Amino acid sequence: MADHPLPELTPLSEPYWKALDQGHLVFQRCTCGHAWLPPRLQCTACLGDDWRWERASGRGRLVSWVIYHTAYHEAFRSRVPYNVAIVALDEGPRLITNILAPASALARDMPVTLAIKREQGFALARFRPA
Repeated sequence: MADHPLPELTPLSEPYWKALDQGHLVFQRCTCGHAWLPPRLQCTACLGDDWRWERASGRGRLVSWVIYHTAYHEAFRSRVPYNVAIVALDEGPRLITNILAPASALARDMPVTLAIKREQGFALARFRPA
């Protein structure tokens, strides 16, 4: 099996990856109140740079998803069909992820909870139905 594509660790993204490795999910929140993922240097709402990391509850809702029936990278060939989903965390930010459930179990606005999975030495944020 081919190696999975790996995340790029940068000084900006390191707190995100360290938190997952320690068993929880974090996101950024600006003093204007806006929250986001993935990590960025500036707020996507006000373009300010006065933000902090916050710990997420690990709860959210399924916003949308697609089911892949073709592997566009060799590493995912054994996983087809698989889903790629957008989860809205209870705290506001949205995250592109996978739902650990069969396609028939997925439903719009379905409550989900964080399920950290390890692949290729990285802790990854996945979700399962709540």
